[in-house]
Amino acid sequence: MTIVAAADGSALGNPGPAGWAWYVDDGRWAAGGWPHGTNNQGELMAVLDLLNATAGHAEEELHVLCDSQYVINALTKWMPGWKRKGWRKADGSPVLNLELLTQLDDALTGRRCSFEWVKGHAGHDLNEAADKRARAVAIAYQNGSPIPTGPGWPGRAAEESTTAPTRAVEPAALFEVDETIGAVHDTAVVERLERRLLDLAVRPDAGEVAALLHPDFEGIGVSGRLWDRETVIQFLESNAVGEATMRVLSADPVAHDSMLLVYRAAFSTSEQLRSSFWVRVDGRWRLRFHQGTAESDTL
Repeated sequence: MTIVAAADGSALGNPGPAGWAWYVDDGRWAAGGWPHGTNNQGELMAVLDLLNATAGHAEEELHVLCDSQYVINALTKWMPGWKRKGWRKADGSPVLNLELLTQLDDALTGRRCSFEWVKGHAGHDLNEAADKRARAVAIAYQNGSPIPTGPGWPGRAAEESTTAPTRAVEPAALFEVDETIGAVHDTAVVERLERRLLDLAVRPDAGEVAALLHPDFEGIGVSGRLWDRETVIQFLESNAVGEATMRVLSADPVAHDSMLLVYRAAFSTSEQLRSSFWVRVDGRWRLRFHQGTAESDTL
């Protein structure tokens, strides 16, 4: 017999009040969250709690429906390489959400578990049920109301439950800013945020990308195409993009709350020169404009 369940996460503001949930049917579901977390953390925690909840049924295959390509790729493709490198990515930077990922690594050991990507908000019954419950938790944390944790898995001992809020490490330093014009700290923040947009674990996650882009974002691609915010988010969510390394050429303040970042992005088959114009809105840096250009000897 196969247990089929949907797992989902939600974050209001991303990061912000966050929730997670897994759902099998109305008698078997669970939810939880944190006052401050990300959508990716919610997605990972939903799968972790589902694995822990069904640990007593390890002889049965677990089939997880998930609308997060980040979660599926992390658990089925990227994790072995991260582990070999000491939980570091190809560029040497530490893997995000390490605490949750190491717990997931342990929970998956010895389990027959498969994952299936489903498009979010597309009318899939199980996915919609999980999404609704994860969002309800995020809203509850936002409003200070009781957290709807659900019945859990029948027969699961209360002391084994992880439906209570679990600590998740959010790299908040990525969003901290220094009010000094051209401060070294602000420059480092903008560089790290740009690297997130190149991260294969971040690019397919619509919530993560949306949190980094200015509401009025525009960009010009290498082909000369003009991109708007929604088109970029949709493209990155559904299209695999090769891994790139980033070498910063310059990072200069333009005004009190804006910075121009110029760098070289090296892919396996090509290199591009890129410029990104970041602005600070309500204390957070967001990408306002981006342009990519293929390297050429012609001025």
